Amino acid sequence: MTTDLQIVKSNHLIEASYRLSIAEQRVVLACIAQVRRDQPVTDSVLYSVSAAEIAELSGTDPKTAYRDLSAAAARLFDRRVTILREPDGSDRIVRKRLTRWVQTVDYIDSEGRVELRFGTDMIPYLSTLSANFTRYALTDVAKMTSAYGIRLYELLVQWGKGSREISVEQLRHFLQLEERYPAIKDLKRRVLEPAVEQINIHSPLIVIWEQRKTGKKITHIKFTFTQKKSHSDTDQKTKNPKLLTESEIAKKALPGESWEAARARLKQISLKFE
Repeated sequence: MTTDLQIVKSNHLIEASYRLSIAEQRVVLACIAQVRRDQPVTDSVLYSVSAAEIAELSGTDPKTAYRDLSAAAARLFDRRVTILREPDGSDRIVRKRLTRWVQTVDYIDSEGRVELRFGTDMIPYLSTLSANFTRYALTDVAKMTSAYGIRLYELLVQWGKGSREISVEQLRHFLQLEERYPAIKDLKRRVLEPAVEQINIHSPLIVIWEQRKTGKKITHIKFTFTQKKSHSDTDQKTKNPKLLTESEIAKKALPGESWEAARARLKQISLKFE
């Protein structure tokens, strides 16, 4: 499988409510990357991905990839998606559509391979997209080990760059958390912190987040993010030890500390490049 594969999704699928394991995410994304956009796509097209390809993309042990692929194939058929908008962005009136990612999924044990067909309702959100869509490289998320990291990355790249504020209620909906992690401290520890860490390590983005309260209750999370600097930019900046890069700020920021607060704190204690 080539390393320049692109993921293209309707923004309304990015903001749909669903939950997939990391193994299921890898299968689904590897198949989405194969969707052709230069010809009509139907729900009869068969997409295929092997454990060997997953292992190569994600940098995981081949034996682990084989085991995970088998389990992912068994669960994928039952994975649901709740969509609130049509592919063109129009709202659905007084209803939510509950559908499936796939209509069929086969696991060929002798080849360590999954073959699947996307569900009929999913195809418009993956093909013939001329507006309101998000594109990123499969390699941006391939090595992540947090499914929440992949979802959060998509929600951020959908915005381009800068910042995005998401209510805690919205975030729970997007990630289909339902009754999981009802305490905000558990949500931060089990979802937000590992997701941001994975993005900062494996993706082209650097992310810092902070919480916002309404009264005494934490109701919103603000994510501030930017593209990582290129090696040439970093080399140039290291000549001046008084400058701090976004990468260093994100690495040294405290959980929940804003971008500006982290920068000010680090400057105050005169931290230099490592």
